[in-house]
Amino acid sequence: MRILIVEDELHLAEALMQILKKHNYSVDAVHDGRTGLDYAQSGIYDLLLLDIMMPEMDGMSVLKTLRNQGDSTPVILLTAKGEISDKVTGLDYGADDYIAKPFSSEELMARIRAALRRKGEVPPDDSQRYGDLELHAANLKLTVGGKEMKLNLKETELLELLIVRKQSITSKEQIIEKLWGFDSEAEHNNVEVYVSFLRKKLNFLHSTTKISTIRNVGYVLEVSE
Repeated sequence: MRILIVEDELHLAEALMQILKKHNYSVDAVHDGRTGLDYAQSGIYDLLLLDIMMPEMDGMSVLKTLRNQGDSTPVILLTAKGEISDKVTGLDYGADDYIAKPFSSEELMARIRAALRRKGEVPPDDSQRYGDLELHAANLKLTVGGKEMKLNLKETELLELLIVRKQSITSKEQIIEKLWGFDSEAEHNNVEVYVSFLRKKLNFLHSTTKISTIRNVGYVLEVSE
């Protein structure tokens, strides 16, 4: 899962990044509304943490623009304001949740999980299943038929992306954008390396689920009969 933080308080943005990375999310942070809108419009994020009071463009305007464009990415508004009117305005504009500063990391993570569950991205037990695979992204653990193996973070993110997309073909460009970010210098061979790592681990676990290559298109998960 990839999360975008749009927050002009640099220390808070950095703290949020550390909290999210600790919970194995991929994170980008920007510090003004205009840049936040540009990043959000890339379509690579699973959730936005959006401050209301920001330079260039306020959070309400960013949210309203995204929703008017048909973007349904979950948005949690962050603000020092606690007035009922601000909450109502944010929810009316299409926010999925609203949390007033200061807040605990536990509350924030619970709200993020709830927003992702409502979107259908994360099952209630925070695991992903496909074929004989059971992926527990929070602790980087893959289980196949009772056998368990630890994955590294990028392997987990890649497998999670393929599971979420199920039978849809995922291109190398999409993988790079989701795992490294759209402004990353990662190349196709970075994707190929992690696909190779995952294939070896699936083979070691004797999984009937395979990562198939669709030539000149991308990758898809398939279950062998």
